[in-house]
Amino acid sequence: MLPNPLHPSVVHFPIVFMALLPIIAAFVMWRLHDGARLRAWGYVALTAALVVGSGWLATRTGENEEDTVERVVAEDAIHAHEEAAETFLLAAWVVLGLAVVGFAPGLVGRGARWLAFLGSVALVGLGWRVGDLGGKLVYEHGAASAYAQPAAGGAQAVGAEEDREDDGR
Repeated sequence: MLPNPLHPSVVHFPIVFMALLPIIAAFVMWRLHDGARLRAWGYVALTAALVVGSGWLATRTGENEEDTVERVVAEDAIHAHEEAAETFLLAAWVVLGLAVVGFAPGLVGRGARWLAFLGSVALVGLGWRVGDLGGKLVYEHGAASAYAQPAAGGAQAVGAEEDREDDGR
C-alpha cells in the first residue's frame, strides 16, 4: 500500500539524485582526463536520467495532491512551489540532453560534458529553491494539516494524566 499523501515520500528521490549528480560528473570528468574510457560518462547520463524521472514523478504526485492542500494553503504559495518545480524539471531535461551529447568524441563531447557538469551545479540551486518552498508549505503554511486526522480523546486524556502526575495531583 502506498503512503497517503505520496508526494512527501517521493520528493526525496530527486533531491538525492540531484545532489549526487555534480559529484559523479566531477569524478567521471577527472577520470576521463586520466584516460578512462568515454563509456564511464554513462554514470553521469544515468544519474541525470534518474533526476529527470524522479523529478517528473515528484511533480505529478504534487499535482495530484494540489486540490487537497489548496483547502488549507493559499494558492500563491502552492503556485510558487509548483513553478519552481517545473523550472527544475525543465533544467534537468537540459542537463540530461547535455549528458547524452557528452558521449560525442572531441570538442563537442568535451564541451557538452562541461556544460552538463555546470548545469548539474545549477540544478542543486534550483532544487534547493523547490525544497525550500515545499518546506515552507508544510511548516509555515500548514499544508500537512490537510491530511491530519483529528486528535483522539485518548491521546489528550493521557497527556492530561501525565500533567497531573507531574504536579503531584
